[in-house]
Amino acid sequence: MAITKIQSESLNLADNYDFTGTVTGTPGITVADQWRLTANLTMASSATVISANWEQVDSDGFGNLGSAMSQSSGIFTFPSTGIYLVRFNMWVSALNSDYAVGYIYTTVNNSSYTQASACVASGTGTGQNGNAMTEFMFDVTDTSTHKVAFYQLRAGSTATIKADTADSTQTGATFIRLGDT
Repeated sequence: MAITKIQSESLNLADNYDFTGTVTGTPGITVADQWRLTANLTMASSATVISANWEQVDSDGFGNLGSAMSQSSGIFTFPSTGIYLVRFNMWVSALNSDYAVGYIYTTVNNSSYTQASACVASGTGTGQNGNAMTEFMFDVTDTSTHKVAFYQLRAGSTATIKADTADSTQTGATFIRLGDT
């Protein structure tokens, strides 16, 4: 059903106005998805893509909206164009007075990845736990070239990214399509 008039009573205007424009795009959120790591990961001493052990969240009550993200070797592909909020959360254990960094990396040419956002978890003693979260709003204008990956690195001698496949997301990513590009 097309809208032909906009009622003005609530605006206290004297007349109704004819609508002559065109409404385009899809209103509202049309894609929402979550992924998580399924196995603990020993962190590297240089920025490295988290390339394995990803799964779409499947905990009791999980719900996604629209088409799911897809992933291969840690490279995530979007199901449709649009402006996406990409969020990465990581739980790090075995921090020894050091820090661990999580990154969101993006590409717009399906080749060269650049750092878009970063977060840091730090420890103040032996065997500390830390949590960090970062997010980035990514304008996906072409699903074949615009992709995202999550990287990690540790500053000290040891750190582990925590994961769980059965009960809860300990380290994971959320993707929400906010609207049209």
